[in-house]
Amino acid sequence: MAAVDLAGGLSAADIEGIGHGSSSATVLAAGWERLRAAEGYLQRLVDERRLVYGVTTGYGPLATSRIDPSASRTLQRNLVYHLCSGVGDPLSRCHTRATLAARIASVTRGHSGVTPAVVERLLGWLEQDVIPEVPAIGTVGASGDLTPLAHVARALMGEGRVSVHGGAWEPADAAQRRLGWEPWTLDGKDAIALVNGTSTTAGISAVTGAGAERAAGICAVLGMLYAELLGGHAEAFQPAIGAARPHPGQMRAHAWLTALAEDSRRLQPWPGVPPRLDEEQGAVLPDQPLPQDPYSIRCLPQALGAVLDSITFHNQTVASELDAASDNPLLFPEEGRVLHGGNFFGQHLAFAADALNNALVQLAVHSERRINRITDPVRSGFPAFMQPRQTGLHSGFMGAQVTASALVAEMRTGAHPASIQSVPTNADNQDIVPMSTRAARQAATNLDHLQRILAIEALVLAQALELTDRTGFSHSARQTLAWVRELAPPLEADRPLAEEIAAVADALATPHRAQRLVAGLPGAPPGPAS
Repeated sequence: MAAVDLAGGLSAADIEGIGHGSSSATVLAAGWERLRAAEGYLQRLVDERRLVYGVTTGYGPLATSRIDPSASRTLQRNLVYHLCSGVGDPLSRCHTRATLAARIASVTRGHSGVTPAVVERLLGWLEQDVIPEVPAIGTVGASGDLTPLAHVARALMGEGRVSVHGGAWEPADAAQRRLGWEPWTLDGKDAIALVNGTSTTAGISAVTGAGAERAAGICAVLGMLYAELLGGHAEAFQPAIGAARPHPGQMRAHAWLTALAEDSRRLQPWPGVPPRLDEEQGAVLPDQPLPQDPYSIRCLPQALGAVLDSITFHNQTVASELDAASDNPLLFPEEGRVLHGGNFFGQHLAFAADALNNALVQLAVHSERRINRITDPVRSGFPAFMQPRQTGLHSGFMGAQVTASALVAEMRTGAHPASIQSVPTNADNQDIVPMSTRAARQAATNLDHLQRILAIEALVLAQALELTDRTGFSHSARQTLAWVRELAPPLEADRPLAEEIAAVADALATPHRAQRLVAGLPGAPPGPAS
């Protein structure tokens, strides 16, 4: 298992690996040095009775109250208590682990002043798979993810509930004592350093961004199989087309599709030069084969390329946030400065998550259109809904095709941008808010829906391939068929498909299983660390 230094440069894939438990988390020496320097500087400020927001003042509009350092522990505890007002279902294990990793990354930049032992405890939680119960709803992303991070801090204090190694919820104090830890007493700047940042949004966004890149690769694989099944023209995938319109994502998509098509004999080959017209024909020779394919084949590089550029923008934004100190105030020990500002404001992540959400919806729309065309016997030449035996008595994938349409509707209604939904709050102290956590959660939900649509497409295309003579298909097509058949048998007669759709979707959502489908792509989306 690879170890990720959370105090170093990070990518979305690094946090995803920790979220899924395929990578371990560590902090190397430079991170500990920064933590100790910030803690020491904070202690000097407290000893000198300096005014530091959230340490010697109240919070938000109550910062007009000056708090004596002797009341520090009560102040920090009460910050956690009043913010533990989250509602709704808890975040998933993966998203919670990603949140913990992102928070460690932020405070180890050396500007937060948190006690280093708090970071040691959070690292221990990741190692022992201790998951605090964190309600998903309750933050507007303005002072960062105050509410979900407060529920993390509450569990550190031995309150609330945790799950250990995927077990049932249990009291946080009992679970920690069983593992050899006493509940932590927050002091100094511990509470505000834990809660006043963008780490829930960043953690969820990292997991979604890494998954989205793999989903785009899977769309390329399935899109090429679809093109092979319908006898598409290889010409549309020529890299020169991408070079003539040099968006990085489109050029990457052309490289992927060219590699996938390389050994296919099912595609119509590119002749190199346009064929001549028949010299014996009249002015018009009607009803000849179309020289170009429908857009679901011909425009695959352009559609996929735009998605890849959106994913790149999202993941670069997430990487910048993971390398950032996102709380307030910020301590600069070497310069002897304290700066009060707004690095907790999650607007960058909100915009990025909304952009990613749009891209995910477009992948879903294109997948659903491929399902619709290939299951329509008039337009595809395949049996209706891929059921060749006693059609009418059996309906094949008819219901699954309708489910794909319903999932697109779910995604579209969940694609309204969250980043523009400012709702002033906190006695108008937070008079503008970015709703970044909502944007991240929305994109994560739509990734789940996309994987369900791709699962339906994979099942349909595998069935279609088996209805051919199977000759001339690319290595990728044959590999995709084998991958699907590990999870679901051919559809000989009607049967419930819900469990098989769920099984394939779960495999697509599991990094090391999905990676097998895209491993052959040039510059393939990163796989799980090992």
